[in-house]
Amino acid sequence: MEIRQLRCFVAVAEELHFARAAARLGVAQPAVSQQLARLERELGLSLLTRSPRRVALTADGVRLLAEARAALAAVDRVRDVAEELATGRTGALRIGTSPGLGRRLAHGLATLRELAPDVELILVDGPARAHAAAVASGELRAALVRTAPPPRAGVHAVRLGEDPLSAVLPRTHPAAAAPAVRVRELADLRLRLPPRDGDPVLHDAVLARCADEEAAVARGRDVTSVDDAVLEIGTGTPAWTVVHGERTEVDRCASETYRGPRAAVRPFDPPLGVPVHMLLPIRWAATCRDALVDAFR
Repeated sequence: MEIRQLRCFVAVAEELHFARAAARLGVAQPAVSQQLARLERELGLSLLTRSPRRVALTADGVRLLAEARAALAAVDRVRDVAEELATGRTGALRIGTSPGLGRRLAHGLATLRELAPDVELILVDGPARAHAAAVASGELRAALVRTAPPPRAGVHAVRLGEDPLSAVLPRTHPAAAAPAVRVRELADLRLRLPPRDGDPVLHDAVLARCADEEAAVARGRDVTSVDDAVLEIGTGTPAWTVVHGERTEVDRCASETYRGPRAAVRPFDPPLGVPVHMLLPIRWAATCRDALVDAFR
């Protein structure tokens, strides 16, 4: 029995699709089929049922999956420790981050600090594509991104959940009197968004909502600093912008930063959010629900 056979088995068992499993592992599909066939022959068990339309685990496959995950986790831990000893990189955990993670990031880091108080946590900001490359190369242990980048060999994306978006508008605007806003109510204000290459997920989510509501939205200049945009709106600029986070969280931050600006932060009606994923090295795919992932859920 070889480690690569177990990795192929776990990938197919989790994807229930040979092509997706092969893409996840960064190998050709025939190689996955060959490794699984060899594993079944060596064990004398049938682990999967295969048909042109469906792949499913057998009862033996279900029982073996947990053991295979545990075995791979142990192997990966040995490799990680050996790598740290060889390079002198002990006691540090480098995690890629994205703008606006707010409460999720704070909660995750606090949880990790409790679990591993002696580990140094190093945060690295950057775009999703750069984070994916860094995770694949081993420069980052994991990364939090707004959306999963295109499939990349050596990287597995785990969906953590969805984070809300909120609108920031002048407190004197009629829409600010309601607990939530619809974008069509903001037609008399100019929409200011960050450049798409700076936050493409937020940018696309807001414009998609405007299109869904058939709202005639006038665009203002790009937002180069969210803090500055909120300050301008609070001091009279007839515009609105969008921020990551919930109303209470952003309101509190704005009040502390600007000593009570005349800007209001309101959730959207219906709620609008963006997905958050964690990128992990593919060798961790079998243990993607470990403490690192759970800390940021």
